[in-house]
Amino acid sequence: MTMAAKWIETVTGSLEQKKQYRQYKARIEALPEPYRAAAKAIDRYFMYAGGITDGDTLVTMLGDSADLWERAAVDGTPVRDIVGDDPVEFAEAFAAAYSGKQWIDKERARLNKAIDDAERKAQE
Repeated sequence: MTMAAKWIETVTGSLEQKKQYRQYKARIEALPEPYRAAAKAIDRYFMYAGGITDGDTLVTMLGDSADLWERAAVDGTPVRDIVGDDPVEFAEAFAAAYSGKQWIDKERARLNKAIDDAERKAQE
């Protein structure tokens, strides 16, 4: 990889991940209804509530989601048979299965460190 390409990826993120994300979006767009609408709704929820910041984990999760919806479309599985009675619970459980870094991880570490520091200072 050239120095310029490495710098661009540092600033903008992995070019391979961007390619995988575009492929995922194309797969979702190719789904028949109602699977396309359901997959897009789940995708939107992942983007707002998933909190995954690790690009590799995110593209893996989205690829697995596309696999799920493509298989359901081929099999003719009703959307409710996939998401159940509570689509939010389904989406959160699906996202929780991917253990990538989340935006809140940094704040959790910061809180733990602040409490440890406070205890140390109290013992001095």
